[in-house]
Amino acid sequence: MPNFPHGKVYEGYTNRLYQKENMNGIEVIRLWSYMTSNKGFTKRVLDYLSFAFMAFFAGLFSKHDVIVATSPQFFTTWAAWAISKVRRTPWIFELRDIWPASIKTVGAMDQGPVMNLLTKIELGLYKDANKVIAVTDAFKKELIARGIDADKIEVVTNGSNLELFVPRDKDTALLQELHLENKFVFGYIGTHGLAHKLDFIVQSIAAIKDAEIHFLFIGDGAEKEKIVQLADTLLLQNITFLNAISKEEVPRYLSVIDVSLAPLKKSDTFKSVIPSKIFEASAMQKPTLLGVEVQAQEIVEQYGAGVCFEPENETDFIAKVTELKNNPVRYQQYVEGCKRLACHFDRKLLATKMLDCIMHTITQKESSGDDI
Repeated sequence: MPNFPHGKVYEGYTNRLYQKENMNGIEVIRLWSYMTSNKGFTKRVLDYLSFAFMAFFAGLFSKHDVIVATSPQFFTTWAAWAISKVRRTPWIFELRDIWPASIKTVGAMDQGPVMNLLTKIELGLYKDANKVIAVTDAFKKELIARGIDADKIEVVTNGSNLELFVPRDKDTALLQELHLENKFVFGYIGTHGLAHKLDFIVQSIAAIKDAEIHFLFIGDGAEKEKIVQLADTLLLQNITFLNAISKEEVPRYLSVIDVSLAPLKKSDTFKSVIPSKIFEASAMQKPTLLGVEVQAQEIVEQYGAGVCFEPENETDFIAKVTELKNNPVRYQQYVEGCKRLACHFDRKLLATKMLDCIMHTITQKESSGDDI
């Protein structure tokens, strides 16, 4: 998603206090929030908190049967909890990242009184929620180990949008525009944040001497300026940086890459995550070069949808880059693995499972007749 300067929003919208529209039969309410670029810890927190407060007040006057709050960011779940107490309706904690542990992992906050307090609040929210829907099995195991009732936790993973992300030939016009003809392209499309350790990738690229290998980075984020400056300092000629693009444009850009790059910082915290890039790339039959251990690695290796390297291990990274480029037979095997992975993680099937979890939460509350 593009990052915008303070006060700017998508074309056709303004940052108004309250606005409502109907999108494909779904009523969407948009609220004012303090808007800032994805830089600076304090400003981001103010951005998140402003939305949480606005969502709380809007939720008090909105008709609903159940509340679903997604984390990150963490403060949306605070709003859901508060609304559920006032309106006495059930709420679901959809867990997409373990916060606040991830904040500590990327170095945005040290362990201390504030972190301890946030961790206590986090556990309290898990226990209070009527249901927790985690996006990985590892998240569920972690919550159970921390004392959360296993019966209230469901797992609904991310999946492949098989309607938007469809295999296609390389966009020759885009290849020419980016001067990537006759290149073997490794592409990264997404947030350039603290967790993704893209400075390691750029540093490693300097050691790759094959002129046919090229890296394409698309997106914005807190680390974007830093890694662009690093590439300039290293005088790299085999890397291209582009600004963020819309979701609808992603398939066109994915078409011109040969391998999708999905790295994260080396940390135990990230061993339980599954980057959504895996599913998008697999749907377009683009193998993934994955720099994430355990949970995501198990999926990529199970389906043979790409290659995994040890996070922040330059020797291993370069070896896997070389393997993908120089072994066309094995590369084609990874393409076939992508087909299997995308089919198994069809987003429509997963959406049905998610809806079943939501409906069960509603009926369970109605049948119990208990107050929240």
